Amino acid sequence: MSNNNTNHSLGNVHGSVDPESKTGWKKIMAFLGPAYLVSVGYMDPGNWATDLAGGSAFGYKLIWVLFASNLIALLLQSLAARLGIVRGLDLAQASKNAYPRFVNFWLYILAQIAIIACDLAEIIGMAIGLKLLFHLPLIWGVSLTITDTVLMLWLMNKGMRKLEGFIISMIFIIGISFLVEMFIVGPDIVDVAKGFIPSNLFGQDKVSQQMLYIAIGIIGATVMPHNLYLHSSLVQTRKITRTEEGFKSAIKFNLFDTVIALNLAFFVNAAILILAATAFFKNGYFQVAEIQDAYKLLEHIFGKIAPVLFAVALIASGQSSTITGTLAGQIIMEGHINLRIEPWLRRLLTRVLAIVPAVFTIIYFGEDALGSLIILSQVVLSLQLGFAVIPLIHFTSDKKRMGNFAISLKVKILAWASAILIVGLNAKLVYDQIGDWLSGNKNADIYIYVFVVPIVIAIALLLLYVFLRPMLFKHADKPAYVPHGIAGAITELDAVTYKHLAITIDFSKNDNDCLRHAIMQGGKQATYTLIHVVETAGARYYGGQVLDNETQSDADNLDKYVQAMKKLGYKAEAEIGYGSPATAIADIVNKNGVDFIVMGSHGHKALKDLIFGTTVNSVRHMVNVPVLIVKPQ
Repeated sequence: MSNNNTNHSLGNVHGSVDPESKTGWKKIMAFLGPAYLVSVGYMDPGNWATDLAGGSAFGYKLIWVLFASNLIALLLQSLAARLGIVRGLDLAQASKNAYPRFVNFWLYILAQIAIIACDLAEIIGMAIGLKLLFHLPLIWGVSLTITDTVLMLWLMNKGMRKLEGFIISMIFIIGISFLVEMFIVGPDIVDVAKGFIPSNLFGQDKVSQQMLYIAIGIIGATVMPHNLYLHSSLVQTRKITRTEEGFKSAIKFNLFDTVIALNLAFFVNAAILILAATAFFKNGYFQVAEIQDAYKLLEHIFGKIAPVLFAVALIASGQSSTITGTLAGQIIMEGHINLRIEPWLRRLLTRVLAIVPAVFTIIYFGEDALGSLIILSQVVLSLQLGFAVIPLIHFTSDKKRMGNFAISLKVKILAWASAILIVGLNAKLVYDQIGDWLSGNKNADIYIYVFVVPIVIAIALLLLYVFLRPMLFKHADKPAYVPHGIAGAITELDAVTYKHLAITIDFSKNDNDCLRHAIMQGGKQATYTLIHVVETAGARYYGGQVLDNETQSDADNLDKYVQAMKKLGYKAEAEIGYGSPATAIADIVNKNGVDFIVMGSHGHKALKDLIFGTTVNSVRHMVNVPVLIVKPQ
């Protein structure tokens, strides 16, 4: 077993919830949370599309497929939680240790494409929800979804429990909405119960083939790959005792969390399918695959309350799934390729990449084509499933690293059977989709054979490699990755003398603290350069040529500071910069040979940093000398 926690997954919230300090039901409640964040991935608009199609076309006959998918999801999510608890690694980090860098790069690319595909379905779902509630054109709704970046940033800054609370409230809204829907439509309980009996999906008639296709879509949309990455990381937000007893306790309580949360997700998906079966199938509407159609028919059959609840639940589903998709993106990026960027920037990039195809589809193919785009996003998602499921089973089966917590033979058989089913059915889904493309547009055959087919073959070979490598090189994986190197021996520490220090001045009460900290570093032997940057429009355009009132005033005030320091016996000089603060400060520092900088922190947080910028961080990346940051008192 690996006890290395140097490279924590979601490091800013790692071990931030402490269940060990609690007892009884409070301890259980402290463990609850991670699986709820995971469960929203099982309730996104992509699931809605497949559930609506299945219920409207075949009534209650596919409820057993939903139930089987939920059992598979329970098994795989419990394995993901076990990996995170015992090894202290998420699925992406474990993959980085087990596979070569080149393979990890492509695993990351495929996982990122899957997240963008998920985000695409969530964008469309939220846009449809906004249109249904507020009559906004879909292209406006799609464009507005980019604003959730600010909400994401705010929630991340509030801590893991606040984030979990928001997600659980969204799930509550979805659950209540569909509970009320069930009372409105009044399904036949006996017929619903019969839907849990498996029906023949493999007949040769056209109905059976269509039922199989929709069943594959339901399974592919339910067992999402990024949820496995997410769960293996989120369980590490709970502080546990890293002993055999501590592991057993954490695995047990996380299993409770997983069973409760995913059964709630099953209830929501089953409710959508039952709603479609009761409202549409029984009333003769057999081809309701579009979310917009479902809304219109609900209003036509049951009045205005049902469709409003439907739209509210759709928006809540899209928003909560978006946030968990962002967390999964952070885990995958850090784990596979050890790249860390700001969460808001990652969220923005993913959202922009997902918005582009949605806007393109609306402009060139019309709003009615968005339903097909959701199905396409699920096809793309299906391609990535095997790359998450197969390594997960390998890692949790490894007795050398999992010790006594390696999965048993029975669980291993069930897990591999699930993997074969998922990969096989999703492979058929991709095969059928390519066949539809070829038969639907003969002029596109050459492009499909030249571009699509080779990509599919390459992905299949990569999947085969991912499956075979852990068996062929069973103990050849690298030790747990340490991103910052190994600590070296400390022998002797000599004092550092700074000869030329720079102090940034903004004529606030923080200036005095900055000057005081600077002279503590350099004493009376050093030279001090006081820097102030003029940020007026004139300064940005004309630089040192500007002679406006603010520039003159700032120069005079800076000179007063210099004269005051000279009277106290310090060597001081003034430098005025113009335009961008970070660039101007860095230019002055580099030009004057400064070897230490003292800067005052402006104290901005979250939204203000987005508006005003983060000068301190920018300067740090533009100079090669130490920077001391003095926070305002």
